[in-house]
Amino acid sequence: MNLINNSQDLLNIVFAFCALWLTIFIAWFIYYLAMTMRQFFQIIKETRARINKIDEVIMALKEKIEHSVSYLTLIGEGMKKLVEVIGNKINNKESKNKSPE
Repeated sequence: MNLINNSQDLLNIVFAFCALWLTIFIAWFIYYLAMTMRQFFQIIKETRARINKIDEVIMALKEKIEHSVSYLTLIGEGMKKLVEVIGNKINNKESKNKSPE
């Protein structure tokens, strides 16, 4: 019961070891390829989440600006009235100061 009877048996054993090592290498390669793809998809998922957060911030900022624009005209009119009132008070003080002369 000899394992190696001739050179053909030795060649078959070498082919078997080569097939084993090739199978191990291919399995290792597929595993690392799968892990790399998994990390790639996680990066894409995180990037999408960050882009969505940025989009939400931009939309919130846009809404705040749109709401502030409606108040901007009221603020402008209030400032105009304030300038008129201050101008009238200054004119009244100048008129009072010039009258007694």
